[in-house]
Amino acid sequence: MSRDNRLREDICFWAKSLFDRGLTGGASGNLSARTEDGGLLVTPTGSSFGRLDPARLSRFDATGRHIDGDPPTKEMALHDAFYETRKTTGAVVHLHSTHATALTLLTDTDADNMLPPLTAYSIMRLGKVKLLPFFRPGDPAMGDAVRSLAGRRSAVVLANHGPVVAAKELEAAVYAMEELEETAKLALLLRGTPTLGLTEQQIREVVTAFDVDWE
Repeated sequence: MSRDNRLREDICFWAKSLFDRGLTGGASGNLSARTEDGGLLVTPTGSSFGRLDPARLSRFDATGRHIDGDPPTKEMALHDAFYETRKTTGAVVHLHSTHATALTLLTDTDADNMLPPLTAYSIMRLGKVKLLPFFRPGDPAMGDAVRSLAGRRSAVVLANHGPVVAAKELEAAVYAMEELEETAKLALLLRGTPTLGLTEQQIREVVTAFDVDWE
């Protein structure tokens, strides 16, 4: 099997895994991954993560030209912005997951670091997570908002919409997205109760040990 075909299969495998576990439903969410030749494979617009066809994924060449497959997600601006500003990005995952989205609706959520430091793994896999404003779905301004971060964040959450995570490769992006959603779930479960999150010293130890961008 060629590397391109293997990547197609991997995209469909991980997308179905996310769908089957209820992390995104219906025809929501989109995913992209860098190909060996510098192009992209992207989930098509209006498609369900639960039944993607590897042969119908949107294919872009290294210049950003759509060359094959169904029309891509209308939120390509999000994906392009991460690939442009974080040069190590090999995959981008965007979901409409419930708990991460719910945190954006709370008036006291910290926009600069919306996940409370409850576990070491959320820090290791995500760094600080930026809350971005609401944009109409498909609005190119979403990409501009990501570009304004100048590559400083690997994960953002769009208000009233959902999270977006970039990583070096597809599997890592999926794992980071799962960590984001689980941490958001923890935050909501613990809301209003006395909570022992990580101290500043503990956070710094994790950041230093795992070389996390925490600024």
